[in-house]
Amino acid sequence: MTILVTGGAGFIGSNFVFYELKSHPDDRIVCLDKLTYAGNLETLAPVMNQPNFRFVKGDICDRDLLDWLFQEEHPDVVVHFAAESHVDRSIEDPDIFLRTNILGTAALLDACRTHGIARFHQVSTDEVYGDLPLDRPDLLFTEETPIHASSPYSSSKASADLIVMAYHRTFGLPVTVSRCSNNYGPYQFPEKLIPLMIANALADKPLPVYGEGLNVRDWLYVEDHCKAIDLIIRQGKVGEVYNIGGHNEMRNIDIVRLICQALGKPESLITHVTDRKGHDLRYAIDPAKIHRELGWLPETSFRDGIRQTIQWYLDNKPWWEHIVNGEYQAYYEKMYGARETLKG
Repeated sequence: MTILVTGGAGFIGSNFVFYELKSHPDDRIVCLDKLTYAGNLETLAPVMNQPNFRFVKGDICDRDLLDWLFQEEHPDVVVHFAAESHVDRSIEDPDIFLRTNILGTAALLDACRTHGIARFHQVSTDEVYGDLPLDRPDLLFTEETPIHASSPYSSSKASADLIVMAYHRTFGLPVTVSRCSNNYGPYQFPEKLIPLMIANALADKPLPVYGEGLNVRDWLYVEDHCKAIDLIIRQGKVGEVYNIGGHNEMRNIDIVRLICQALGKPESLITHVTDRKGHDLRYAIDPAKIHRELGWLPETSFRDGIRQTIQWYLDNKPWWEHIVNGEYQAYYEKMYGARETLKG
């Protein structure tokens, strides 16, 4: 089948592209990405010339582009990763989050209605549920937990989720939604916690930690997430929401200390900074439903996953150094500018 992957030059999207091409070599993958600050075409270099892969540069809000692309490729499945996703950026400038995450999702859904698909999968986040108290480890997010978003980012994702489900109920569009916990692994943009701490520690720069660093997140290795999405689009029940969690809760400060230890850097590099506005205290996912219905469980322990992740950043310094110095944004024109990417 043909799978349209939006946001496939980003962190989770690119890992999903790699997983699909490796696991389902008879399928065709079409990647649509605007290549904003978090989209890096260098990431897709290993698959760019594969005959069953196509990259298209474009904006999911561009309805003419979507119409042309759907007519060209006739995708069977759409896996929708494309989103503005950094909470701090959403606090500084909410507008782009509302445009991309809400209006862009609606544009994709309309294209799917017009051209017909077998499945539209919305990749969402556990942040739509709000947060949980630190002193109640027994409480977990389930698919029945009410939406209670805290930031412009999570509010925009919650809005997109609701629109997706509304298109299913109103128009009969075959959809699924997944909500995942914090991902980590190769190719993550280095302003996120784990890659930022790795890059700064290697350069002996301060390691900025919000507040006391006591906020708790459930960490999920990115390949385990990709396996879960693959199961959902092939075996998941239409109209259902599936939570994807890593069974691994850790405080931010403990993550940073672990990275210091692994790299042989002193904890004196840790610098406590003013906390984020409305900073959620704790996220924790109960993935019982996806385990019960589809047999999925996370396969990568945090101990193994963080070791593999740190080693990847050590082995791939040019990739993240290009991002830190801004060179990655010129890669598209240098390596791909002459190729057909847009309508006409």
